[in-house]
Parts: sequence; structure tokens; C-alpha cells
Amino acid sequence: MAVALVGGAALGAAFGELLKVVVHRTNQTARFSAQLKRLEITLKRVEPVFNEITVLSKVLERPDDETVEFTRYLEQGTELVVKCLRIKCWNVRKKYRYTKKLIRLDEELLRFFQIEALANVAKTTMMNLIGTNELNDKFDRLHLAGGGFLGSCNVPGLPEFIVGLDQHLTILKRTLLKDDTRLLVISAPGGFGKTTLAKMLCHDPEIKGTFDANILYVTVSTESSLMSIAQSLFKHYGIYNSVFRSEEDAKNQIENLVIQKGSGNMLLVLDDASSGSESVIRHLKFRIPGYKILVTSRYLFPEFNSTYDLITLNDKDAETLFRHHAFTGDEIHVSVKLVNKVVEFCKGVPLALTVVGASLRGRPEVIWRTTLEKWSEGHSVLESHQQLLLCLQTSIDALDELHKNCFMDLGLFPEDDQIAGTTLMDMWVELYKLDDKGMGAGTNLFNLSSRNLINLVQIRRVAGERDGHCSQYRVMQHDVLRDLAIYLSRQEPEAKRKRLFTEIHSNKFPEWWTQQPVDARILSISTDGEFNSTWDDLNAPNVEVLILNIRSEHYTLPRFIVKMSQLKVLIVTGYGGYPTQLKNPQVLASLSKLSRIRFEHVSVSPSIQVIFTLKTLKKLTFVMCKIGEALNSDTTGSAYTLENLKEFEIDLCYDLKQLPTRLCSSSHLKKLIITNCQELDVLPKELGNLTSLEILVLHCCTKLKELPESIGSLHKLNIIDISDCSHISVLPKQIGELSNLRTIDISRCEGLEKLPKSLAELKQLKVVICDEERSYLWKDIASDHSQVKMSFVEEDRIGNLKKICR
Repeated sequence: MAVALVGGAALGAAFGELLKVVVHRTNQTARFSAQLKRLEITLKRVEPVFNEITVLSKVLERPDDETVEFTRYLEQGTELVVKCLRIKCWNVRKKYRYTKKLIRLDEELLRFFQIEALANVAKTTMMNLIGTNELNDKFDRLHLAGGGFLGSCNVPGLPEFIVGLDQHLTILKRTLLKDDTRLLVISAPGGFGKTTLAKMLCHDPEIKGTFDANILYVTVSTESSLMSIAQSLFKHYGIYNSVFRSEEDAKNQIENLVIQKGSGNMLLVLDDASSGSESVIRHLKFRIPGYKILVTSRYLFPEFNSTYDLITLNDKDAETLFRHHAFTGDEIHVSVKLVNKVVEFCKGVPLALTVVGASLRGRPEVIWRTTLEKWSEGHSVLESHQQLLLCLQTSIDALDELHKNCFMDLGLFPEDDQIAGTTLMDMWVELYKLDDKGMGAGTNLFNLSSRNLINLVQIRRVAGERDGHCSQYRVMQHDVLRDLAIYLSRQEPEAKRKRLFTEIHSNKFPEWWTQQPVDARILSISTDGEFNSTWDDLNAPNVEVLILNIRSEHYTLPRFIVKMSQLKVLIVTGYGGYPTQLKNPQVLASLSKLSRIRFEHVSVSPSIQVIFTLKTLKKLTFVMCKIGEALNSDTTGSAYTLENLKEFEIDLCYDLKQLPTRLCSSSHLKKLIITNCQELDVLPKELGNLTSLEILVLHCCTKLKELPESIGSLHKLNIIDISDCSHISVLPKQIGELSNLRTIDISRCEGLEKLPKSLAELKQLKVVICDEERSYLWKDIASDHSQVKMSFVEEDRIGNLKKICR
């Protein structure tokens, strides 16, 4: 136990010293100020990750060589920063060399600790080492690694730039730490900075010192219940098998958990509570010494008398925030009077200042004046929450028609959802006739992100060209901006809208459901946990994209789908604790234009094979699904006719053991992507029949032992990725017959002992991706292959963080 504590303490101390030195040297070393400032921002962003690792080392109660090695790396980083101060301004060559070292240090830190991702991995690994039910642990680990639904209750990181909240923080902290304060509510309209203020409070040293590791952060959506919150809290502490028979039972179990874990003090943060959350908050108010609740909400809760009303920014702070987002440095290309007028219209609302500032960044003065003229025709921005939406709409007016449509499409997904980049690409390729490689869709995402209309969260490493430019991202949107997207889509009666989003609570359908037919081109239907799949008929003949968001344990696809003759894209996503059991896939059999299907977090039966009869299907995706033998057991007797299938993707499907052999009959398949399927142990011998295959990705299939010899027949293949396939020990010699192979990724293939000499004969090979420990495998067979670039994956170079978190 002592060794573990020392290791964790040393790691934390090394990180703290590096941050201290960087902050200090930034102001002293002008010739490296830009690089040091960038490094300072990165270190502050990843600080929560180091806190998580320190807690982990205490819990494991065992020495960790990798932790010690990474501590040494941080200490070397500190020495590098100190050396920068000693370099003379005239020594240009040395300055250039150390500048590159600082940039590399920053990139390595940011790559390995992508904010909350490493904390999730560390926490999951802790569960694995301590020991829980093996299957549930594996499944939840996949959720966490994939950025899925069951995240921990750790406090999120802080935004890069914050202004005007320090005084509020002081008052809140003083109030919260009073002995008689049991519950404190931060209330304000959307976009005022409630969540940022709550995060600041949680990261405050005095608050952290008071509550230690017992600060729990839960985002409360409109669908959250006491039982769903209970599940999140128990999973945070590694308790994965809790069963809650009722709300009262959940309340009692949470109270016992607080008593058990919060032996000192505990702070529970409920972020973005809706107007219907009073009962949940009431149930969570326990009379336990040292236990407190902090709530943020757009709504007032009259029954709770401890409410802090967050006001808007004062003029000085509002201008500072706006200028940070509207200009680069101190350079202002429009008149100060014009800036002041724009700031005045934003009325001190942080979100309005941020979004409007970003939308005007780099724009000519005429655009600024046009924007002011539009605002002058309306009413006060802060007149109501609706007026805030109208203010934010000005940032949408600057978009062309395509980007405006893409922005409004984001309102079709549930509140607080992280939308997979590939989901949006599938929609936009079909709706807006973008190229089928996803480049156009990816550009749209990055353009929206550059205007602060969305946030892109990177969830995995990009390897070669396989990620389609944005498939490694999940998209997040501020709740006020989601409201704006919905507002823009609701300018016509429901039956006439082209984009229709509806929520069904229990089995109560909206009034417009009977106003048929509806003209919607995109239809999104969200149902809660009480929905029993008894559908009223719906006539929506023009629907091209159907999005089904599910929270129930069982779900029957509606029969009215058969009447959607124009349907091209189907997206079915389960949001419950475990995969939703999907029934009635037979309704898909008659759809003559269905081109793309995505199943996420659902459980499928052999009847799902009816989709194999779809002649028009181009892309089929399973993510975090329970599949078992459903794709292999031919119980339907249907003929396999996926003659136009071009992409087949399976990600994070924990129980997938083998691919369907019939898949190898898809003669037009170009992309086969199997990732994070840790039970997959064999590939079909018929894989060589996929003669059109261009990309083969088998990332993190840890039980896979070999590639079939028939792979030599894939003469159009240009990318192979077997990264993290730790049990592959040798590649077939036939791989040397892949005349068009350009990229091969063998990084972290720990069991790989040699490469076939036939690889040296590949004339088109340009890139070999590996880690330095296996670089000799290529050098031994092709030392004179000068056209091949060795691209090193550097995760293993700074302490092998993957091993630290095992």
C-alpha cells in the first residue's frame, strides 16, 4: 500500500512541478512564450486526468513500474522548460531545436490525455483489476472507451477562456461551505454560464480540499430518472450489478452509498436540471453530515429556497469575452464604436458573446454593419429565452443553405447526446448528395465547429486514411444551440415541416400524428422507457431519413415503415443501460431505396438477417450491439443479395466471435472495418472473395490470431490496419501479393514476431505505421526500401500509458 501511495504521489508531484515551471517561465521567456502558453493550456486541460490516475494508484494497492517511468518523463519535461531560459536569443539554431521539442512535448501530452478519455480508461481498468462480473465489466469498458452512454461522474474540464465569474465563485463557495447549506441551486437562462461556474466551483482548491475525491458530477437530461442517476453513481464507484426495484428503492440505496463512501464530505452536482426534476432533487436530499447538492438549471425551483441567480456579465467583462472570440490578439479591424454596439446587443450573455464573436471573426466591416441592422429590426435580446434564440440566429444567417440545413439537423438528436460523426455523414451524403467518401460531410462539421456552433470531441486515434476525415469525432452541441436548431425547424405546422422531431412519453402521441399525411423529409422519433411499442399508424411517404431514439428494454420497429417508399437512411439508437432488444426487422424487407442502416446499442436476433436481402444497401453499421450468432445463423431462408454493399462496419460489439461467411459474397464491398471487437478470433477463409476491398481495418481485435491466406487475392486493397491485435504473431506470405497496398498499420501488435519477406516486393507501399519496438521487423526485410515512410505511434514512447492503465 505504501509503494502505491508513493507512486501516485510522485506522479502528481511531477505533474504539478511541470505546470508550475511552465506558468513561471511563460512570463520570463519571450522567445518561447507561444509554445509555453500552448503547453500551459494543455496541462490545465489534462489536470483532471492526473487526479484520476492518482486515485487509481491508491485503490490498486500495488507498485506500478509504468507510472514511475512516466513520472520520469514529466520530470524530463520540466528540465526541458528550464533549459529554454538559458538559450541566448542569438542562438537561432538551438532555439529552433528546442521549439520543436516543446511542440512535441505538448502534442504528446494532448494525444495521450484527451481530456476525459484517459480518465475513463483508467477508471475502467481499475474495475478490471479489482474484479467484477467479467461480462458486465467488459461491456461497460467498451462503453467508456467508445465515448458511449455510461460515463463516470468525474468533473469535466474547464473551458480555455473564462471571464467575469470570479466574484460569483467567491459568493457560491462561501455559501456552499456553510454548515447549514444542504442544497444550492444556480439558476439562469440558457447560455449564462451556469455549467462553467459549477465546474469552476468543483475545480476550486478549497472545494477540492473539502470534498476530496467525493465530488460527483451528473448531467441531468429531461429523460433522467432517479434510477438512471443511481446507476451512474454506483458505476462511478465500480458497483456494476445494482438492481433498483423502484424509485424508493433507488433512493434508499443511494442514501446507503453516500453514507458508505462519503465518510468525510460529499458534493453531488446535478447539472442542467429541467423543470420536472423537483422530485428527483427532493429524493436526493439526505440529512447526512457533510453531504451537499449543487444544482444548475434554467428553471426556478420555488420549493428550494437556496437559489443563486446568475446575472449577465458587466460591460467590461462582456467586451473582454467578445474580443477574445472576435479578434486575433490585440488587432481590431473595425471601429471601436461598432464593437461596442455589437457587445451591447449581446446584453452580457456569455453564449451570445462567444457565438456572435466567432461568427464575425475575420469578417469585413460591412458584415458587422449588416448584422447590427438585422438586430435593430427585432426586440431586446434578453427579453426572454426565446429572444436569446433569435439573437443566436444571426450566427446561422451567415451560413449558406447547406450548412444551415446541417446545423438544423443536429436538433433531431436527444438532448446532451454525443452524435457520432459517421451518423451525420450517412445522413448528409444521402440528403445533400455529398461525395460518398464523406469529405463534404466532414467539411461541414469542421465549418460548424469553427463558428462555435458545435464541439468536436475526438474519441480515437486516426490511423492512415481509414477514418474518413471525421469518423474519429463525436459531435456535441450546447443545449441553447440545440434549441435554436429546433426553433428554426418549427416555423411551419408539423404536418408541413421538412424536418420533424417528436418525443413520445409513455404511449401518448402528439396531436399532429393524426394530421396525415406529413411532408417530413427527415423524421426523428424519441421514446422513453415506458413506451410499449404500440404504434399508432403514420403516413409519412416522403421520409428519406428515419431516426429512432430508444430508452426502453424492448422495442418493436413500427409497421408504418413499410409505407416509407423514399427511405434511404435508418438510424436506430438505444440509450438505456444495456442494449435494447430489437424486434420486427421484417418491416425493412420491402424498402426499395434503403441505402444506409446504423444500429447502435441494440440487441439483435437472427431475424435481423432480413436486411441481407436489400439490394440497394450500401452501408451497414453495428456499434455497441449485442450480436452473438445473429449474423451467422441462417434461420430466415432468405437469399443473400447485398450486391451493392460498399461499407460494413462493426465497432465495440463485445460478443462478436466471427463474421458471417455470406458477407464475403459482397463483390462490391470496399471498406470492411471491425474495431474493438475483443471476442473476434477468426476471419472467414473466403475473405479473399472480396475482390473490390480497398480498406481492411481490424483495430483492437485482441483475440484474433491470424489473417487468412486468401488475403492475397485482394489486389485492390490499399490499407490494412491490424493495430492493437496483440495475438497476431505472423502475417501470411500471401500479403506480398497485394500489389496496390499503400499503408499497413502494425502498431502495438505485441505478439508479432516477424513480417513475411514478400512485403519487400510491394512497389506501391508508402507507409508502415508501427511503434519503435517493432520497427526492426520492417528494417530487417527492406532496409533499402527508400520510398517507404516509417510512421511511429508514439504512445509507447512516454511510459507506455496503455500499460499504466491496465
